[in-house]
Amino acid sequence: MALISVIVCSHNPRDAYLLRSLNGLRNQTLDMKSWELLLIDNASDQPLKLRGDISWHPNGRHVRESNLGLVFARCRGIRESVGEILIFVDDDNVLDPNYLSKAAELASNWPILGAWGAGLILPEFEVEPQPPLSEFIVAGIALRQASAPRWTNVLPCVHATPFGPGLCVRRSVAEAYWRLSEDSSKGPIITGRIGNVLLGGDDRELSYVATDLGMGVGTFPELRVLHLIPKERMSEAYLVKLIQGNTISNILLEYKWLGISRSPLRGLLSLLEAILTTDGIERQIHIANWRARITAKKLLRNLTSAYNR
Repeated sequence: MALISVIVCSHNPRDAYLLRSLNGLRNQTLDMKSWELLLIDNASDQPLKLRGDISWHPNGRHVRESNLGLVFARCRGIRESVGEILIFVDDDNVLDPNYLSKAAELASNWPILGAWGAGLILPEFEVEPQPPLSEFIVAGIALRQASAPRWTNVLPCVHATPFGPGLCVRRSVAEAYWRLSEDSSKGPIITGRIGNVLLGGDDRELSYVATDLGMGVGTFPELRVLHLIPKERMSEAYLVKLIQGNTISNILLEYKWLGISRSPLRGLLSLLEAILTTDGIERQIHIANWRARITAKKLLRNLTSAYNR
C-alpha cells in the first residue's frame, strides 16, 4: 500500500473545530504506520504548536508556513510530505473513520485517477440557515450528496470534480500543481483563499492538472466528510462575498485552462432583468456575479499587459 500523507492546512482556526478535525484523524481505522500527518500552520496569530496536539501520531509534524494563503500552505505540505497519495483536510472537516482506508483502496482500484474526493460532504451548522438564505448555501459552501461514483477525464464536469474537504491527489499531480502555482507564464495564478479574501478555484485547478497529465478525476459516496460551518458563515454578507470570490476564480480558471474569455457585457440584459425582478439575497448574488465579471476582466487585462511588455 502506498504511504499516505494527510495535510491539514489551518489559519487562526476555531479551537473546537480543529480539535474535532484532528480527533477524526486520530480515529481512522487505517494503521498509523501507513500514513503521516502534517499540520500546516499558515501564519496563525497564535502558533498551532500550542493549540493542535498531534503527539498521538507517530508520524505527525507541525510545519509553519509564513506566507498567508491556502495555496502557499498546501504547496508547503506537498514539499514537506513523503507520501505517494496526499489527502488535504481543512481545519473544519471531520473525516469518517474509514476515510483513509477507503481512499487507499480507491487509489489502488482506480489507477487512472489523479485526483478524487468525497461524494458525501454533509454540513453541521452551528446555526441552521433559514429561507431564503438556505437555498443558496450549496452554491457557495462545499457541500455534496452523491448516490453513485462519478468520474471523468474531460473538464469541466461538476459532479466528478472533487471539492477541497478530503481531496486526494497522487504525488505526480501534486508536484505538477506546486510547480504551476509558481509559474505566472502559464496564465493567472489561482491563489485560493488568502485570509479574509474569499477567492477559490485552487481545488478545481488540481483537477485540471490531473487531466492535463492524462489522468482522470472522480467523486465517491463511500468517502464521507462532515463540514463544520460556524454561524459567521451564515450571514448574507459572507455568502455574497464568497460567491463573488468563487465567480472571479472560475472565470480565471476558464481563461487559463479552456481559453474562454467572458465579456462583462455578455448577458447584460438578462442580468438587468434579474436585478429588477428579484430582491433580497437573490438580487445581491446577481449583483455580486456582475461585479465578479468586471473584476476578473480587469485582472486578465492587467495580466495581458504584463505579458506584452
